[in-house]
Amino acid sequence: LSVMVLLGWQMFFVTPKLKDEQDRRAKQAQTTQPGAPGPAGQPGIAPGVAPSVPTIPGAAPPVAGPAVSTPLPTSGGSAAPGMTREAALKLIPRVPIDTPRLKGSIALKAGRVDDIVLTRYRETTDPKSPAVELLSPIGAPNPYFAELAWLPTAGTATKVPDSDTDWRVESGTTLAPGAPVTLVWDNGQGLTFRRVYTIDDHYLISVADTVENKSAAAVVLDHRGVLARIGTPKVEGFFILHEGLIGQMGEKGLQEITYSKSLDTSKDGAQLTKSFDKVKGAWLGFTDKYWAAALLPDQKTTLDAYVTGVNKVGTQKERYQVDAIQRGIAVAPGTLQTVNMSIFAGAKEVRTLQDYERTLEAKNFDNMVDWGWFYFFTRPLYKIIHWLYEKVGNFGVAILLVTIFVKGGLFCFANKSYASMAKMKKLQPEMERLRERFKDDKMRQQQELMELYKKEKINPAAGCLPMIPQGIVMFALYKVLYITIDARHAPFYGWIKDLAAPDPSSFTNLFGLLPWNALEGSLLGYTIGAWPLIYLVTMWVQMQLNPQQPDPVQQQIFNWMPVMFTFIMAQFPVGLVIYWAWGNILGLIQQYYINKKHGAEIHLWKNLGIEKLIDRWAAKKKT
Repeated sequence: LSVMVLLGWQMFFVTPKLKDEQDRRAKQAQTTQPGAPGPAGQPGIAPGVAPSVPTIPGAAPPVAGPAVSTPLPTSGGSAAPGMTREAALKLIPRVPIDTPRLKGSIALKAGRVDDIVLTRYRETTDPKSPAVELLSPIGAPNPYFAELAWLPTAGTATKVPDSDTDWRVESGTTLAPGAPVTLVWDNGQGLTFRRVYTIDDHYLISVADTVENKSAAAVVLDHRGVLARIGTPKVEGFFILHEGLIGQMGEKGLQEITYSKSLDTSKDGAQLTKSFDKVKGAWLGFTDKYWAAALLPDQKTTLDAYVTGVNKVGTQKERYQVDAIQRGIAVAPGTLQTVNMSIFAGAKEVRTLQDYERTLEAKNFDNMVDWGWFYFFTRPLYKIIHWLYEKVGNFGVAILLVTIFVKGGLFCFANKSYASMAKMKKLQPEMERLRERFKDDKMRQQQELMELYKKEKINPAAGCLPMIPQGIVMFALYKVLYITIDARHAPFYGWIKDLAAPDPSSFTNLFGLLPWNALEGSLLGYTIGAWPLIYLVTMWVQMQLNPQQPDPVQQQIFNWMPVMFTFIMAQFPVGLVIYWAWGNILGLIQQYYINKKHGAEIHLWKNLGIEKLIDRWAAKKKT
């Protein structure tokens, strides 16, 4: 019944829902112009929607209009419905980015960082497949970009560079490690703005934003960093992994807000803003399963931070944004002021994130990787796996080795658990005799069983309590394998080319021996591969070493549990299935040894049905 429920749910609810979502996205991609101008000249925002950054008493709103929808370029062409990312990139003059890990460009319009491609990571396991695209410009199907700006204070008319400003290249031709690029813009009123971009050989772009005052009067400006994302990205939607908006808001701690929680879906165009005033030591951005982008201001600077979500309007997409605003920067005549801010855009490589956390003094920056509540287990486990991976060169082998270490470290707990089960198994005939003798008197039956446990010095709970620390460590290991990027596109042996994806084999085509799959696309056609079946066998055999349940119905449920778990496990990354199957094999050896040590009868051949086959074969031979 459980298997039928799982199959029915998948076939009649999950699959149709996924198909409807795919059809909706396809239709939206054909009819929607991402970032198209909306009412009152603002891009895709209904009239009357407040600015994403609330008005501060005594100061003007940071921008005249919704900040999430930065205006479309007004030079170099215009966006058109169904425009590709490549076409959108050609609309604006750009400065190329070229590093060992990144390719892309910076738009001279607003000096926007809106083109980042991760050259070391591919969309699929095929090395010729496209590289992962992280940041994209306005006009592309899913705009995602970072932008810095200077803002005039309230009651002033200071001309500052904004989203329509065309910056001029003062020095540099290509942004590369050791080769900075400087952009310049003069407001014609005595203020000269310079923006110097530098980049390292990983994923960090550092920006020095300078304003020089050559006029006769002092000016006071605000400086703002923006990271915006238009459209809700595809998320795993699994409780052990945070995907969405994230930031360290100084002493207010790490903030994790999912995309859904950042939106007010009560009406179209509704805006929800969460503000963090006067925080020191802040960074904020977006995190996906394997990729992230973030603003990292000077950690010694006090600033105001905002997290904003704007609900979709009609066919237009949702918009998300984080802001970091440093206020009241005074620039006296004949002086200059510089604001430093870094932009991270790249893969969530643990060691790289930890290096940035240390060098930039960005507290909790490596929490871009969701270590979870059991971080005191997940962090050390990751270090062990990563160290083994570097030594053996195969992530799957590292999983097998660390499972042995974990089993060895938890041997004392497992030994108590299996020993208790072995004693229970040894006493099972006597327990059955007592149940049969007092089957009409449940109270007396329990009393006699308790006396038997006391006489034989057995604690019935001893078989369960030692499993608790084992469960915590095993869950931590499972989480590490799921959330870290190391397993992505990491091959094992044979047909396993990606340990982070489900087993691609299928029993319906005899695991590749047949050139076709009659059930391809159905539940059975793509979920039950070779490794899930290995997991099924190891789990079922291991359960045969456990004491039989006195209730026949309960025992039948236990017999079917491996089948149920196989359907569930087959959806998980194959690296996790390998880890669990290998753990079952190690546990089977350990449990068999302890049962023999304590003299418990092991009817493994009988339970497997092999004993009957041997008896029949012997009788036939004798005849």
